[in-house]
Amino acid sequence: MSATQTTTTTTTTTAKAHDGRGRFIPLLALGTFALGVDAYVMAGLLPRVSKDLDISASSAGQMVTVFTLCYALGGPVFATLLAKRSVKVLLGVALGVFTIGNALTALATTLPVLLFARAVAGIGAGVYSPIAAATAAGLTTPERRGRALATVMGGLSIGTVIGVPVGMLLASHIGWRGTLWLITALGVIALIGIVRLPRIEVSPPPPLGRRLGALASGRVAGIVSVSLLGGIASLGLYTYLAEFLLDAAHTDQTVWAMWAWGAGGIVGSLLIGRVVDRTKRPFAAVSWILVLVVAGQFALPAAAHAAAALTVVPLVVWGAAGWALQVPQQHQLIAVQPEQATVAVSLNGSAVYLGSAIGSALGGLVLGLGTAAATLPYYTGALTVLALVLHLTVVRGAPRRGENAIATP
Repeated sequence: MSATQTTTTTTTTTAKAHDGRGRFIPLLALGTFALGVDAYVMAGLLPRVSKDLDISASSAGQMVTVFTLCYALGGPVFATLLAKRSVKVLLGVALGVFTIGNALTALATTLPVLLFARAVAGIGAGVYSPIAAATAAGLTTPERRGRALATVMGGLSIGTVIGVPVGMLLASHIGWRGTLWLITALGVIALIGIVRLPRIEVSPPPPLGRRLGALASGRVAGIVSVSLLGGIASLGLYTYLAEFLLDAAHTDQTVWAMWAWGAGGIVGSLLIGRVVDRTKRPFAAVSWILVLVVAGQFALPAAAHAAAALTVVPLVVWGAAGWALQVPQQHQLIAVQPEQATVAVSLNGSAVYLGSAIGSALGGLVLGLGTAAATLPYYTGALTVLALVLHLTVVRGAPRRGENAIATP
């Protein structure tokens, strides 16, 4: 047998082996699907939780705060502590912690227990998500790596866009605790699948210290700050969307609003990659996306006061733009620091979830101080305007210091 034939045979065998291992990728995606539902469904269940536990909506909203805060900060810290463990152990521990957190949430009868449970679930989610993505990439060939990553991360977006409204519909029949038990069951099923994973070596996610070190670049700091403000504005409104609709549109039927926002998210997620690849101008894309977010959020109160059905349009616009934002943001970060792309992108992810935590906390604070929920979009829209100004000034004008240039308009 010739050397060429031997190489071809080896390559074919390797590809078949990877294809066999690729069957485990949907199990990883099931875990991220559960994460997506769990991260956002509590916003839709907020009125039910506050009524059941006899607490204010602003207090109940802090369960979103602690989840996203622990996702942003707890995940990198615990991933670093467990870095020397095998991938199966890391994923298993993460899913186990996530599942226990959701079970505790379903059993919670007081606010402190509820917040503790959401913190536990957030830590598990923060460890699982980046390692699941890295594992999926290692389970297949380089030629199929993009599809593998899309499958795993698609589980997260599908869980958010589709799973959240479905979870709210189920809650009307089985209660909010029943919805949490279903998410717990999803975690258990995914955990059983993890046990069957083959042995694979992947690089652990970068620790928090390395992520923060990337902020030494002024341009990176500016881009990440825009993502932080975007997260604050997004979750500051989304967490209390039910309260906004009740006050502004006098309706407690929020499932359709979640569907509208989610439908926009699907459109934005599908289109933005092609737009950025075709135009090769991520800076301009971020500018227009932020303008659309501002327009959608500022239009919400007027549409709600006119007729509840009219809010569908600004919700779709906001959802599409909000979900599209991070793709050009990541493009910019990779262009700035290609040698530390993983660190920069991981830092951006932490900023988004930290912003989400701050947003839900500030939203609860604003409502707790007596501010009408109907005016909340004006506050979040103002934050988005600030993000746009930061983008057009600091990000554009930050010294490159030898960094690769980012295409600007």
